[in-house]
Amino acid sequence: MELKANLGHHAPHMLRRFVQLQAGLVLYGASMALMIRAGLGLDPWDVFHQGIADQAGLSFGTVVIVTGALVLLAWLPLRQAPGVGTISNIIVIGVVVDLALPVVPDAGSFPVGLAMLLSGVVLNGVAGGLYIGAGFGPGPRDGLMTGLVARTGGSIRVVRTSIEVAVLLVGAALGGTVGLGTVVYALSIGPLVHAFLPRLTVREPVPVPAPA
Repeated sequence: MELKANLGHHAPHMLRRFVQLQAGLVLYGASMALMIRAGLGLDPWDVFHQGIADQAGLSFGTVVIVTGALVLLAWLPLRQAPGVGTISNIIVIGVVVDLALPVVPDAGSFPVGLAMLLSGVVLNGVAGGLYIGAGFGPGPRDGLMTGLVARTGGSIRVVRTSIEVAVLLVGAALGGTVGLGTVVYALSIGPLVHAFLPRLTVREPVPVPAPA
């Protein structure tokens, strides 16, 4: 009886986590579209995605999905285990950004672009707090970082910076947009996720006590 009660108690909790995961990923894709249309520069991975998309003639979202899948393959020698959130991250963000880009207009002016950029960065921070706080596993790029840290013994700061500098340089060489937004994102996203994550992390439910 106690086991059944706790299973029933956990079902709404799991559903809430799953819904929060998907909402976070949808918001993440929408925030990416805002930053792209702002035209003031993207975060390192999106500079890479944009550069590949421009050179290959593919949609931005398609490149996000393909890159995520290839990065996931790099988890194999690192002995990382993907979760539901990892697979969802690969698919949902790419699909949403491709759906959002046709309906989000280009900024057209610097003030509008700046407003779109700042809104996109803040929403990206909220999105990160939502999908990380759901607790269904890291995204493929975050998992690559943590896997390399575990295998090499390097610091998170050094490993993450090395990865992001590498993809930024490749993306810039391929024509991805580097600018004010790149700097704003780099300086802001850590503090934003740090602020939102504790408020958006789904806590484990209190177990149902056995009847006396």
